[in-house]
Amino acid sequence: MQVMESGRPITALAKEAIYPGLPPYQSFHNTIDNALTGTKTTRHTLDPSTESPLPAVPVSTQDDVDDAVRAGQEAFSAWRERSYDERAEYLLRFADAIEANLDGFTELLGREAGKPMQAAAMEVGFALQHLRETAKLRIPEAVVEDSDERTASVRYVPLGVGVGIIPWNFPFLLGIGKLDAALLAGNTFIWKPSPFSPYTALKLGELGTKIFPPGVLQVLSGDDALGPLLTSHPSVAKVSFTGSTATGKKVMASCAATLKRLTLELGGNDAAIVWPDVDLARVVPKLGALAFLHSGQICMNIKRLYVHEAIYDAFLAQLVAFVKTLKIAGAGDAEAFTGPVQNGAQYARVRDLYGEVAKQNWSVALGGLDSTSATGERKGFFLPPTIIDNPPDESRIVVEEPFGPIVPLLKWSDEKDVVRRANDSMMGLGASVWSADVERAERMARRLEAGNVWVNSHFELAPHVPFGGHKWSGIGLDWGVEGMKGWCNAQAVWVRKL
Repeated sequence: MQVMESGRPITALAKEAIYPGLPPYQSFHNTIDNALTGTKTTRHTLDPSTESPLPAVPVSTQDDVDDAVRAGQEAFSAWRERSYDERAEYLLRFADAIEANLDGFTELLGREAGKPMQAAAMEVGFALQHLRETAKLRIPEAVVEDSDERTASVRYVPLGVGVGIIPWNFPFLLGIGKLDAALLAGNTFIWKPSPFSPYTALKLGELGTKIFPPGVLQVLSGDDALGPLLTSHPSVAKVSFTGSTATGKKVMASCAATLKRLTLELGGNDAAIVWPDVDLARVVPKLGALAFLHSGQICMNIKRLYVHEAIYDAFLAQLVAFVKTLKIAGAGDAEAFTGPVQNGAQYARVRDLYGEVAKQNWSVALGGLDSTSATGERKGFFLPPTIIDNPPDESRIVVEEPFGPIVPLLKWSDEKDVVRRANDSMMGLGASVWSADVERAERMARRLEAGNVWVNSHFELAPHVPFGGHKWSGIGLDWGVEGMKGWCNAQAVWVRKL
């Protein structure tokens, strides 16, 4: 382990670049009460494109958590009293400062997450849009009775110190999507990034010290021990977690002891149902991209493709041809569509699923572990995009969420039966229906058991529209006014007129 320097003052202006380029990014600190602080021990992750070590980051302790929570509590009383417009102005200034460092953040995100340049730029760009659009939202006070004798209304009041636990697949956008709603609603916020992708979060915290009052936005890096320190802390009022269902259950159990408010956005096994009346030339590239975007490492990727038997063979042939055109490369390649699996642990899990191909005698239409044409002989956690041709419904590739670049294509013929098959999962995050008959497709979509359903699109999101999961895919909502309400307590206000 290395020893890092202690906290140092911040003097740069909000729109100065925090760093000139890549490399070097050698200095990463926690942000506690607007000071950059170090820890006695540090750790580092690996660049998933090259497997080379990235710089050291802090390993936070109980003392660091206590200090951050205390600072958040002290800042809360003044922050909550600011108006919506005042808090929104801080978010807009933060967005401007991020935009002034756009190239640096994009490069750093690509390096830590294994995202090709265009994917990293898309994530940072959407995060900027998210900040600016969320800043326009307000939670209105609702008057539910107004008579000669009394009025009764419902308002939403902030909770206190909130914690966002952010996954490694979208470490920039998903953190911003929790931060902006929490802060706009009047809470203070502690950002806990994934141990696999802490770098952009730590630099965002550093940038935030130039924008926000002390204690309003703080960032703590750590190992697997850090999450439980935050979820069990008695003075944390709310935890918003995005990650796996298995870890989400542990987060929920930890929060229960102190009755914390909780939002969980968990895994998905999204189904897409394709009717035979679609235009294959238009639809196949969209579905292929939505299945293999970020190497399948998105909770709302299409992970089960149900294609009507009348067009199945033609669809499969065109999907294989399309996926073959997708360039696979690391973060530095501006032309790449998809990159590596983000970390070694996930790489091993996905390789294990690839290993089922031979064991279960699945039919491989494209890819598989024996295929080296897509990835070549290179360092990094690369796996070839793989399409499994009509495996049994009970197969692991159908039942489990792969979270990697492998997808099953499945035949269907009966409408009622395919809806049953699509709903036959403990997951319920997203689902879509594709058809030229929009009314029929919408009727089918409304029968799907998922928190987000689409017709002729998938993974379509907007800052003002809430999203969340059904069943084991989550509890509560992120984004939009409904997501902001999750950072508040509802309060009934009765006024008797004397």
